[in-house]
Amino acid sequence: MHKTVAEVMSRDSITVRAETPLREAIKILAEKRIGGLPVVDDDGKLIGIISETDLMWQQAGVTPPAYFMIFDSVIYLKNPAEYQKELHKALGQTVGEVMSKKPISISPDKPLTEAATIMRDRKIHRLPVLDDSAQIIGILTLGDIIREMAASQS
Repeated sequence: MHKTVAEVMSRDSITVRAETPLREAIKILAEKRIGGLPVVDDDGKLIGIISETDLMWQQAGVTPPAYFMIFDSVIYLKNPAEYQKELHKALGQTVGEVMSKKPISISPDKPLTEAATIMRDRKIHRLPVLDDSAQIIGILTLGDIIREMAASQS
């Protein structure tokens, strides 16, 4: 028997809003011992994810891109737009300034194997689960999948 996302996902997902202060999101992550939070708009629709990786910019800082000059021109060896994005994350004070936008999500009726493949291929640790009206109804984490694998072994 093949499990669906709905059968394995965590149903009581905690969410934050874009205007939530970053220190509040950090506190939730630490207290609940979770690695990320879905970010929703006023209508409860998913607009982003804030994860431990997003927060590392706050602690580690940002290195300006390497460049060289030829005559009066500056040639960047790394995309300067990427540097601007990283800098914004490092200096952000709200969830919306630091979150990853355009998160990948899945519907509850999809097979667990499909969700696992998406998570592996995209190198993500959590997958928000949305209903037909784009409302978040749960979250599937790598831990949920591992626990299901362990349960099916016994």
